[in-house]
Amino acid sequence: MASESDEKMSAPRTVVTLPTYNESENIGELVAALRALGCEVLVADDNSPDGTWKIVEAMAAEDDGVHLLLRKEKKGRGYAGAEAFVEALKLKADRIVEMDADFSHRPDDLPKLLAALDAGAHVVVGSRFVEGGKDDRPQASRQWLTRFSAFYARKLLGVQMRDTNSGYRAYTAYAMKLIEPKTLRSAGPSIVHEVLLRAHRRGLRIVEVPILFVDRERGESQLTLGRLIQGFIMVAKFRRLAERGLLWSTDG
Repeated sequence: MASESDEKMSAPRTVVTLPTYNESENIGELVAALRALGCEVLVADDNSPDGTWKIVEAMAAEDDGVHLLLRKEKKGRGYAGAEAFVEALKLKADRIVEMDADFSHRPDDLPKLLAALDAGAHVVVGSRFVEGGKDDRPQASRQWLTRFSAFYARKLLGVQMRDTNSGYRAYTAYAMKLIEPKTLRSAGPSIVHEVLLRAHRRGLRIVEVPILFVDRERGESQLTLGRLIQGFIMVAKFRRLAERGLLWSTDG
């Protein structure tokens, strides 16, 4: 496996991964904003009925910095994210970013995440809960639920991150190779906890930087109560797997 120094031999190539499902109202504008920041964009779409992938396909035909990973059926945000990580490594990315495709994660915050990587971090988490960060959603109940679930994950997984639920993250290629995305098992949003625990267990340098998290303005949220409950169950499962030394195993 390549050493960390091997990953820094040339100018960094940044690939932003966007797992999508029915984000046609947001995807074109978001891809354009990320391209304006000098990043390549990889969209992993679950064959969205609203034609999200068609918009990306058209953009990719005119811009070789836009990439489409079209999945034939809806398998879940976790599997889409993992496949996108694998594909980003195939693209020889030096820095891999993941974020939501609904503008709840603002492109304006991305330079802060990348700067933290350049300063020596392996994994950077965009955090609502560190100084300078903010959850700007209007629903107080959703904010408190997010804080509780982040606290729950932090305690069970034994990590020190404040915002364990954040899906706005940046990784070095070195870190992603140690995380081994091909063996990630999460089908849903709990992939963020699985990846964080793997990074922690590998001894990677993980830092948080403040972000402003806003509510989506267009489209419908994919988060449901059922998925939230499943997330709690998966966090407990990851802890058991880690205790048994099976976190990277395809069994269990």
